[in-house]
Amino acid sequence: MSFIFEIISNTPDISIITFFILCIVSLFTSAVSASFGLGGGSMLIAVLVNLLNPIAVIPIHAVIQLNSNFFRALIMWRHIQFNGMIPFFLGNLIGLSVGGQIAFNIPGYLLQGIIGIFILYSLWGSGLSKISKKSSKISFLVGIITSFTTMFVGGTGALLGPYIKGITNERRITVATHGAYMSLQHGIKIIIFGLLGFTFTPYILLIIFMIIFGVIGTWVGKYILNWMPEKFFSFGFNLVLVILAIGLIYEPIKYWISNT
Repeated sequence: MSFIFEIISNTPDISIITFFILCIVSLFTSAVSASFGLGGGSMLIAVLVNLLNPIAVIPIHAVIQLNSNFFRALIMWRHIQFNGMIPFFLGNLIGLSVGGQIAFNIPGYLLQGIIGIFILYSLWGSGLSKISKKSSKISFLVGIITSFTTMFVGGTGALLGPYIKGITNERRITVATHGAYMSLQHGIKIIIFGLLGFTFTPYILLIIFMIIFGVIGTWVGKYILNWMPEKFFSFGFNLVLVILAIGLIYEPIKYWISNT
């Protein structure tokens, strides 16, 4: 046991208490994602930003979210809607390898505000029916946009959410399909971070523990989802999107206030 605590204490820039706080957060956010299909990733990155070295935030977030989304998709694989996944995958290759480099030159607060406005428009704007059509071109475009953004802000589940909600018609299909799409994106992102030279080894024990707690959270969330009525899920899904969108829109406002 002392050996484990010694390894934990050697994890860069975090204390033992912070280590276990992150594990509990992983459990809770995975449960949220499994219950409503999204929200957990954005909550997790908000915590990581305050507790981890900024350089490690998005790479570590990608690994934890890959596990959370993949395990959710795995245990609900019968409900995954695979239509459009290949164009989405190809769009991710472009967005992550090319667009991500451009995203680093865009102010983070501005990008977050744009995403927030887009999410609200996707929920209630007149263009929602066009955005939500089952089309390979739309899926390809969504892949480019979301992967472009994820290299900068990390969690893009809310940005993908309206599209997935538009092409699915049942809560388990929505949650499982969202998990499968996000697994693809995070998997490619991890490979790119590795190629860019990020070393995951110093954080390996933190990653392992957060994955274990994330699996437990996903199981809990799955049971909540099965119990949840369809109307309540639809309301909760949209509510989570609205809360996340408002938080994103507030970022450029906060920046403007602090610099005036």
